[in-house]
Amino acid sequence: MEAIENSKSKLSNTQGSEESWDDEEVQELVQTLSKERNWYGNHLYFYQGFWCTSRVLRAMISFQKHFQALDNDIFLTSLPKCGTTWMKALIFTIVNRNHFELKNNPLLSLGPHQAVPYLELDLYLKNHSPDLENIPQPRIFSTHTPYASLPPSIKECSTPKIVYICRNPMDMFISYWHFTDILRSENVDPLPLDEAFEMFCQGIHGFGPFPDHVLGYWKAKQENPNNIMFLKYEDLKKDIVFHVKKLANFLGFPFSKEEERQGEAEEIAMLCSFENLKGMEVNKSGKQPFGAPNTAFFRKGEVGDWSNYLTPSMVERLQKLVQEKLNKSDLTFKYLSSK
Repeated sequence: MEAIENSKSKLSNTQGSEESWDDEEVQELVQTLSKERNWYGNHLYFYQGFWCTSRVLRAMISFQKHFQALDNDIFLTSLPKCGTTWMKALIFTIVNRNHFELKNNPLLSLGPHQAVPYLELDLYLKNHSPDLENIPQPRIFSTHTPYASLPPSIKECSTPKIVYICRNPMDMFISYWHFTDILRSENVDPLPLDEAFEMFCQGIHGFGPFPDHVLGYWKAKQENPNNIMFLKYEDLKKDIVFHVKKLANFLGFPFSKEEERQGEAEEIAMLCSFENLKGMEVNKSGKQPFGAPNTAFFRKGEVGDWSNYLTPSMVERLQKLVQEKLNKSDLTFKYLSSK
């Protein structure tokens, strides 16, 4: 507790780059919400059981109010830093592979985050009521929104496909800590690892708490197995070709026997690999609408990198915390070490 209080005190003396509240309804709402400073100096607000910034909160409310799902929509859902960029590339390429040769994949000029936009971090962040009708179908969107907070049209429609990708919490935490350091303002000091860890354990991070987010989609998947696919980053790293084929079947774009013979799944796996995406020129420059440079999405992509940062006591604490939250479910995580 002392570490997090020191962290809050330090961050409270800094000025984050928040936008002013100009929407009366949202202004009234925010007055009722708990708030904390996030890892890079801005406020997080506790909305519907999860933490988000002011900009995301406004976009989220518009998303929930106005979004209308189509029968063939595809939604990639996740917490930050759990393999979202990789999955965007895979889903986009699998679904659209008959529209172009792999060597001419639009990802080479667009990048995964333009090919598959975030709903709350991109589309509704730019416009409270974006025009989504002219997007080619099937529309593919990405969101970090917890399952319980998805718009009714997504949860109540029985045909859209939801793919959820998660990652063991230790690797997710380390990746997120590095990522948020890039987002902090120049007048905000870097947040020490132990203080960020304390906040993570308390669930104070973008779209956290971690256990609540993963459990929401895990339980929804048990209830709707035909519409929700639950994937783990570690499993994809272990056998990506198997999961590319599994993903294609789930989305309704299975590989034909001829494609199987020609090794199409293997080629997609190679094209969308972390190393290949990182080497593309389009991913070496530019920024996302919420301020993150494209290069920030390509650090290591390893399993077990947490073992280079966390102490034995940190490991024990986080494992126990997550296990207690998940103990009434069949959901488990493997904590592999890179050492």
